[in-house]
Order: sequence, then C-alpha cells, then structure tokens
Amino acid sequence: QVQLAESGGGLAQAGGSLRLSCRASARTFSTYTMGWFREAPGKERELIAAIAWSGGPAYIADSVKGRFTLSRDTPRNTGYLQMNSLQPEDTGVYYCAAKFRGTSEYSYWGQGTQVTVSS
Repeated sequence: QVQLAESGGGLAQAGGSLRLSCRASARTFSTYTMGWFREAPGKERELIAAIAWSGGPAYIADSVKGRFTLSRDTPRNTGYLQMNSLQPEDTGVYYCAAKFRGTSEYSYWGQGTQVTVSS
C-alpha cells in the first residue's frame, strides 16, 4: 500500500512560481514511479510529469517543458514539482500519483491541491 500526501499549491500571479510536494508512505517506494497530473477546468486529467523513484530521466509534458521541473528526495520519499513562469492556463487541481514500476496504471493518488494562476 502507498499513501501520498501533497502540499503546496495556492494562488500565484502569471509569471510567478509555486512548488508542490508529495510525500509517499510505503515500505519500499523504490519500485514505484511518481507522476504528477493536472486537471484543468473543463478538461481531462493529464499527466504532466513523472519520474521513476529508482532513477532515470524524468518525463515532462510538452505543455510544461522548460517551465516545470521534477525532483525527488529519496531518503524522505518526497517528490517535488517546481512550477515556474506560471500562466493562467496552468490553473487546475494537481495530483501526485504512484504506480508500480513496469505497470501502466497509476493506482495510488494524493488528495489533490488547487493551483490558481491569475493574469
């Protein structure tokens, strides 16, 4: 079982920055991949970033590439999504999620955190 606890988010002005954190509670998280999803108003939830906890290159969606970066603190089982140059279209609910390495479906989800970017 994996439990995910998110923090961060809130209100930012266009061009500003926010950082989201996601702490995973699991006996062995090294065999998982952590992903970040965004659900914008009126749109489907989309995967915007992901990283295998054991290492390797991170996936960053084209829509946020160059503005968002992903990092992780493995001893603390905590992942971070640094969001820079925020735009109003980045507004939405952000979720961290986890899936067992090698599987396609994210089985574990955080509670979600609201990010609102004003113009």
